[in-house]
Amino acid sequence: MLGLRGVRLGLVLPGLFAMQVRALAEAACDLEESGMSPHGEIMIPLVGSITELTLITAEVNAVIREVVQARNSKLTFPVGTMIELPRAALTAGDLAESAEFFSFGTNDLTQTTWGFSRDDVEAAFFSPYLDKGIFPVSPFESIDVQGVGALVDMAVKAGRAVRPGMLCGVCGEHGGDPASIHFFDSVGLDYVSCSPFRVPVARLEAGRATVMQSG
Repeated sequence: MLGLRGVRLGLVLPGLFAMQVRALAEAACDLEESGMSPHGEIMIPLVGSITELTLITAEVNAVIREVVQARNSKLTFPVGTMIELPRAALTAGDLAESAEFFSFGTNDLTQTTWGFSRDDVEAAFFSPYLDKGIFPVSPFESIDVQGVGALVDMAVKAGRAVRPGMLCGVCGEHGGDPASIHFFDSVGLDYVSCSPFRVPVARLEAGRATVMQSG
């Protein structure tokens, strides 16, 4: 994942993205030459507009072509983006013109949709909000279906309308929450990514969601 948690920094510091992409591509080519079959993907975080994404993907793809040609490699590197901002979800159809895949960063998407910092609210007022029933459960633990979930659903449909079959997944702690996994399956996400200790639960619930959908 490029940048230091934001594309703005990558755009204002010339060479930052190129350095990171070159390192990834060179390492993958090293593995290919040793007889392995690496699969590298490049994910651009915190994108807010198609112009921004187009500028970055052009730079990224130029570096990839240079490395692959110089190393006489057959590797490909899909370039996609994180959907972490409401505006990105709302303009997902435009973003899909450049992005080859979407990964929903639901932790940040929850923060930017609700307009609060996770660190601040969990320490300051989540307990009374939960006690009073304002939140039935923390939106950072289980996906807010009506708000954040609606943005995910909208973005998946818009992206695939432009790029049929586009791979879409989720990255964040919601990827290990059973209720969230069932929601993600219902809106057509292809995978979830979560912290290691949540992987067994994620696998179990993903399997259950598939069985329930088919049954």
